[in-house]
Amino acid sequence: MTALPNIRVLDMTRVFAGPWAAQMLGDFGADVVKVEQPGGGDDVRRMGFRARDEKGAEIGDTSSFLAMNRNKRSITLDIAKPEGQATLRALIAKADVFIENFKAGGLKKYGLDYAALSGLNPRLVYCSITGFGQDGPYSPLPGYDPIFQAMSGLMSVTGQPDGHPGAGPVLAGYSLSDINAGFYATIAILAALHHRDTVSGRGQHIDLALLDSQIAAQSHIAMNWMVSGKMPVRAGAASQINTPWQAFETADRPLMLAVGNDRQFQQLCQVLGLPDMPADPRFATNRQRMAHRAEMLPVLQKALMARTAREWMDALNQVGVASGPINDFGAVAADPQVQHRHVFRTMPVEDGRQVPVVANPIRFSDTPPVYRRPPPALGEHTEEVLRDWLGETR
Repeated sequence: MTALPNIRVLDMTRVFAGPWAAQMLGDFGADVVKVEQPGGGDDVRRMGFRARDEKGAEIGDTSSFLAMNRNKRSITLDIAKPEGQATLRALIAKADVFIENFKAGGLKKYGLDYAALSGLNPRLVYCSITGFGQDGPYSPLPGYDPIFQAMSGLMSVTGQPDGHPGAGPVLAGYSLSDINAGFYATIAILAALHHRDTVSGRGQHIDLALLDSQIAAQSHIAMNWMVSGKMPVRAGAASQINTPWQAFETADRPLMLAVGNDRQFQQLCQVLGLPDMPADPRFATNRQRMAHRAEMLPVLQKALMARTAREWMDALNQVGVASGPINDFGAVAADPQVQHRHVFRTMPVEDGRQVPVVANPIRFSDTPPVYRRPPPALGEHTEEVLRDWLGETR
């Protein structure tokens, strides 16, 4: 049993944001058909790393394609040709959801815009994912994830502070704007399906912009500025609003600490052998600690050098103070909690190989995510989908 067993999705998106949203729907049980251009298909088929065989030769799909395209079937259609447009319209007539990430208005010349397709299928939920949205002065412009990390303000709060080694804005370590937009698209599609099925009987158009999404995803950081007028700054591994809430050196490796309230600060100080520190008016409350960080942090840092990260974690866990190591992915995969939750797993493919999978993190009690299909070869399922959806054979 799955959560979306009777939902049909046409995924005519490329790169990350749209494919990520469509994969999420596929994990929930939807029948997702990836519509690709003949000859090349999705750009991410050529981005990222590939596994290697015992002779060192590259095999299989790229890491980027594997990450975004499980639980899909691939068909190829040339929508520049009338027959390709006709086939796509026939599929859309049978679909619940259509996701596209062409430039704003780019599908209108093919008769594949929302106004045209909603007349063909009034129940269709049509999701357009673009860099800047369907309107506004930037709507025609192209864009990729780093553009939106920059323009949204994210890079202005990411990186080492001025005056520190390596100071300056930096990108987040992955395509954060794309993934955030994919999550917002998934939420919007599910909401639109619910409204269609319980309220209106009709689908609707979703206009989702990566710039809007990334600004919204910054939530409390954006709100800090809106209510105070104080500009957020780059703080390295530290919090803008809580302290101590940052990485510290220990006897062997860095340790991340996150102290969420005054009681936890008192517990931290007890463990560190600094029992009088919370009574100091400079450090009694989070507001005071933020104002006097320069005096407080060196004292904490000196104390933390006395033991290893693991020893501090064990002691802090006993009193309810959150801490954790700064892992690379090898350490992540070896972590017993990650292993217990089967976050990293594999799926079999027809040639007997196992394809790696980062598991969907959502745990339903009755309709768990499924891992039915490995990412498809380009056009692998064209005949199968046309037969299943339209009763056609080629």
